[in-house]
Amino acid sequence: PEETVTSSFASFIHAVRPEHLSKTVCHRSKRMILDSIGVGLVGSTTHVFDIALRYCRLYSSVAVSSVYGKPGVKLSPTLAAFTNGVATHSMDFDDTWHPATHPSGAVLPALLAASQMLPPSTKPNGMDFLLAFNVGLEVQGRLMHFSTEAHDIPKRFHPPSVVGTMGSAAATAKLLSLSTAQCTHALGIAASLAGAPMANAATQAKPLHIGNATRLGLEAALLAARGIEANPLILDDIPGCSGFSAFYSVYHPKPLSTPSDHHEFLLEKQDIAFKRFPAHLGMHWVVDAALSVRNLFINYAGSFSPSLIRTIVLKIPVSKYINRPFPSSEHQARHSFQFNACTALLDGEVGLSSFTESSIHRQELRELLDKVVVEHPEDNMANFDKMYGEVALLLHSGDVLTGKCDTFYGHWRKPLSKESLLKKFRSNASHVLPEEKIENIITVVDNLENLSDSSQL
Repeated sequence: PEETVTSSFASFIHAVRPEHLSKTVCHRSKRMILDSIGVGLVGSTTHVFDIALRYCRLYSSVAVSSVYGKPGVKLSPTLAAFTNGVATHSMDFDDTWHPATHPSGAVLPALLAASQMLPPSTKPNGMDFLLAFNVGLEVQGRLMHFSTEAHDIPKRFHPPSVVGTMGSAAATAKLLSLSTAQCTHALGIAASLAGAPMANAATQAKPLHIGNATRLGLEAALLAARGIEANPLILDDIPGCSGFSAFYSVYHPKPLSTPSDHHEFLLEKQDIAFKRFPAHLGMHWVVDAALSVRNLFINYAGSFSPSLIRTIVLKIPVSKYINRPFPSSEHQARHSFQFNACTALLDGEVGLSSFTESSIHRQELRELLDKVVVEHPEDNMANFDKMYGEVALLLHSGDVLTGKCDTFYGHWRKPLSKESLLKKFRSNASHVLPEEKIENIITVVDNLENLSDSSQL
C-alpha cells in the first residue's frame, strides 16, 4: 500500500534503533530526564499533587509503579504515570521546547511506570529507555512543525495535552516493542484521548494536562498492544474529515522518513529551555529584564526604594492568559508578567517561596503592581524564539531606567551550564530525598546508556 504520513510515523517508531542517537542527543536528553525527575520530586510537595494522589489511591489495582517523593507508595502503571505527570507540572517548573510544549513531563512518567510494569525477563535496558524517550520527543516536535500556529504562544489547546499525548503513546509503543501496525493504532487511539483548553491555564487543572497526556498515551499503547484499532490515517490531512488536524487551523503534515544508517533527531538541531524558577516560560524574560533594571536602580539610588518609582512599564507580547495585573492565587501568579516582574524588582530574585500565599498578598508587592502599565510593541511577538521582555522604571525625578532581555539564561540559545542544572536538581530533590539518593540518581542518569534494567531508575 502507498505510504501515508501516519504509516511513516509508525514505521519510524518501530524501526529506529539506539545507534541512531547521536552523542549530542543522548547528552541533551539525559539533561532533560534529570531535570524532569527533580521537578517531579519537588512537585510532589504541592497541594495539587496531594489531591491527585488521593484520587488515584481510591482504585484497587496492581500497584507496581513508583510515585515521586513517596517512598513505599505504588500505584497501577497508568495512575502512577498520571500522578507523576501532575507532579512534574504542578509548579510549571518543567522544560519547554520550541514550538511551545513541555516535552519531558508528557513522556518520562509513562516510561518510568511502564519499565516497572514489565516482567523481569523483558525489562528494557537504559539504552532502550533513552531511545524510547527520544522517540516521544521526536514525535511531539514533528507534529508541532506541521502547523505555523504551533510556533506561537498557544491560544486554543495546551500543547502538551495534544502533542504530549501522542509522544507518550509513541514512546511507550517503542518501549513495549509494538509492531508497526500497533504503533499506527496507538497514535490513532491517542488522538482520541488528546486535548485540553488554554482557559484552564493558571488553575489547579493545568497540571492535569500533563498527567493526562502521559497517562493516556500509555493507555493508548497498552490498548493497541491488546488489539484495539483506530484510523490508520489519523495524522494525514484528509479533506472533510479531521484527524489530528482538528487541533490546528493550519495543518500541513509531512512523512517521517524511516531511519537507515542515519537519522537526525530534532533535539540535535533544537535544544531545550530549562527554567530557573517555577513559572511560565514567558516570565523568565521579564524577570531577567527586571533584575537588570533593579541593578541600575540600586547604582542610581543606593538601594531599591519603591517610593522613588512613579510608573513601571512592561513591554511584553500579547498573550491574554499570562497578562494578569493582580493575581490572587499561586497558579495565577506563575502566569503573570506583572507579578513576576514586580517580585524580581522587590526581592532581587524569584524562587519557590515567591509563590506562597504570604508572598503573593504582601502590601509592598501590591503597591508595586499598582504602578504597572503594560505596552505591546508590534515587534514583540508571542513566540518563545522571538519575544523579549523590557522593564522601564519611570521615576518621580523624571529619570527613566530600562532593562531588556531577549534571551534569558536557560533558553535554548543560552543553555544552563552543567553546574547550574545540577544545582537546580539537587535543590529540588532535597525537598524529599536525602543527599545519598540524590547523588545516586545523578550517577544513574549520567550513565543511563549502561544501565542493564531501566526500572532501577
